[in-house]
Amino acid sequence: MAAPRASLHLVAPVRNGSTLGIRGMSTVAPEGNQRKGGLLLQFLADRFYDVEALRDYLFRKQVSKVHQKNRSFTYIKEQYGPYVAGAYFILKQGGAVKYDSKGTSQPSASRFWGKEWIRSNGRGHSTLEFLHFQAVPVEAVDASDCAINYQGLDNLLALKELQSLSLQRCPHVDDWCLSRLYQLADSLQELSLAGCPQISERGLACLHHLQ
Repeated sequence: MAAPRASLHLVAPVRNGSTLGIRGMSTVAPEGNQRKGGLLLQFLADRFYDVEALRDYLFRKQVSKVHQKNRSFTYIKEQYGPYVAGAYFILKQGGAVKYDSKGTSQPSASRFWGKEWIRSNGRGHSTLEFLHFQAVPVEAVDASDCAINYQGLDNLLALKELQSLSLQRCPHVDDWCLSRLYQLADSLQELSLAGCPQISERGLACLHHLQ
């Protein structure tokens, strides 16, 4: 693994200099300079270790954050049903949902039919009125740029009337995720996957179940 940029800057003058190199420091430099050189090398070694430890910590923190975002909202599903749980998951991620106005005669839901989408703000907050729409099917989901992964799909696969799903630019959507979408084959008509870096041809081959 490459050394941190700060270390590379410090090493570069020694490596590229025309009068002194690492070998020269150990053979011709005065004793005082040798001691300073040893301290410098020790400093770089300690600094490199610290950077690696910090990098590992940040990576583990990011993984934990993604895992937390993709937890299953079982308690919401048990209390409000799969439509509300799926919508809550997407809105919490910063995405958007669209309800099927033909799928219910619920009067309280009528205020949303004039809107194309229900969206959350940048912090994942949105109106909570959709919590009352237990019987209203979710017709479309826009999860573009969301942190959805294999685990998080559990919240969407129960949306059996879902017709449109956008997963554009989702960094954690991979071939394994696509292998699960066959569970939406009876309803899904549109699927957007542009800009997903972890999807390969092998994953796309799984989509024949949706045709």
